[in-house]
Amino acid sequence: MMPSSLRADAIRIFKAALKAAAPAEAVRRHVHLDGDSLIAGRHRYRLNAFRKIHVIGAGKASAQMAIAIERLLGKRIAEGCVNVPYGTSAHLRRVELNESGHPVPNANGERGAARIAEIAKQAGADDLVLCLISGGASALMPLAAPPVTLEEKQIATKLLLNCGATIHEINCIRKHISLLKGGGLARLAYPATVLTLLLSDVIGDDLDVIGSGPTVPDRTTVDEARAVFEKYRIWDKAPAGIRDRLSSSASETPKPGDRTFAKVQNLIVGSNRLAVDAAAQEAKSLGYKTLVLASGIQGEAREVARVFAAIAKEIRTAERPLKPPACIIAGGETTVTLRGDGTGGRNQELVLAAAIDISGLNDVVLLSGGTDGADGPTDAAGAIADGTTIARAQSKGLDAAAMLANNDSYHFFDPLGGLIKTGPTGTNVADIQLILAGR
Repeated sequence: MMPSSLRADAIRIFKAALKAAAPAEAVRRHVHLDGDSLIAGRHRYRLNAFRKIHVIGAGKASAQMAIAIERLLGKRIAEGCVNVPYGTSAHLRRVELNESGHPVPNANGERGAARIAEIAKQAGADDLVLCLISGGASALMPLAAPPVTLEEKQIATKLLLNCGATIHEINCIRKHISLLKGGGLARLAYPATVLTLLLSDVIGDDLDVIGSGPTVPDRTTVDEARAVFEKYRIWDKAPAGIRDRLSSSASETPKPGDRTFAKVQNLIVGSNRLAVDAAAQEAKSLGYKTLVLASGIQGEAREVARVFAAIAKEIRTAERPLKPPACIIAGGETTVTLRGDGTGGRNQELVLAAAIDISGLNDVVLLSGGTDGADGPTDAAGAIADGTTIARAQSKGLDAAAMLANNDSYHFFDPLGGLIKTGPTGTNVADIQLILAGR
């Protein structure tokens, strides 16, 4: 196999993962009608028993999830609103689509979140609230808890993203400075029946972390949220309203056993594991010996890259853990600590760091891409590299080490044709990494 065919296969395998994560498909696999009953997982909901059905939610995939629900329930839906990123297009008849800021929340998101809160509050004991949550929901559904303001939430989000905080840590804080997160939305909807469908972008699929758990009992505490700021030494930089909120026990979220959750079901309909499994199936169909490394990869992108590069070298030199043709698949979500002022994202940075280590290695390709189609603040989903990438870059006057140090992976891969651009995919189940080695 030549690198060009390996690159084509890597992109094909990545696209298979994206297809498996398609939100409408995910909803249809887990939710269907049986006469006048809605079957969701192992639960049955007699639709005639409900006065009204409301649809609310947020996330990069929530529009496509709403389409699937509208096709299923049609005119049974009384009203609805979902917050989505700018540029999301979907033809919805019963559910309002509200475009909002992501990853930094904005006023549009706040207006939509207020509308979602209003719908939840108005739901009665004989109503059904269908909540659609996917990756990005935390930023897309910002309704600050006093004395925190939207501007302060924006400042805090930027601080946490720039210091390399994990999604679990960021969401822990979001839950304690929001009226909707950390079980807050379920509290507003009580005593209505609530069915939440979740497309997970979270490592381990922890229900209370996906979208910051708007309808899930919160296991984290105010003290833990404050400790995140202290861990990264940014407590003194946190806005005054947030420091006040996180210093008060009155801002605690509802915990397991709270009556709020007596009539709530949370059902995961899609996840990174499902996407990884689909990628593995596609790789096998292409003739590769295939190994799923993990679906919970975390850590600094540059450090994870060194591990992937080491695996690629081991396959090439010792035929371990697989003999070529081989495909190693992983999923998860890395982080980037910003040190420079360049442009890029965690997937592009991972591939750039790996490209340096695999330079000169024959018949090896490494790909990393976000399933949402957007890697950091760029129009790329990720990047792809092989053993010739660094040499080709040098011929164009590109200094890989310097650009990595400046977090400028986008401008490194762009002139090399190494960016993967899928456009918005309408889904988000974290990232997919692939290592391919030819014969």
